[in-house]
Amino acid sequence: MIQNTMFQASGVSPLQMREQATVAEKTPAESIRSFGSYLSDALNSVSAQEQQAHVMSDKMMIGQVNVDQAMISAQQALLSIQLTTQVRNKVVEAYQEIMRTQI
Repeated sequence: MIQNTMFQASGVSPLQMREQATVAEKTPAESIRSFGSYLSDALNSVSAQEQQAHVMSDKMMIGQVNVDQAMISAQQALLSIQLTTQVRNKVVEAYQEIMRTQI
């Protein structure tokens, strides 16, 4: 008789279902408010990156920062603005598609 000593069965216990924590569902008004605050925070972040790019550009002109630091800041701001524009375009497309749907 071959015994498997690699896995000890003494430490194995049967699986038991855990009680799931009850998650309070949000009302539609609360979810819209949280989405609105998320969107507002994202737009504020993009605006802050754009302002930082302007500050870095000004500092580069007077010689306080290197050209590469200013360019990195400008590219980050540009990418953020491009992403925001693409998200806006997708939202507009989705809205137009919903409005074309016939009921």
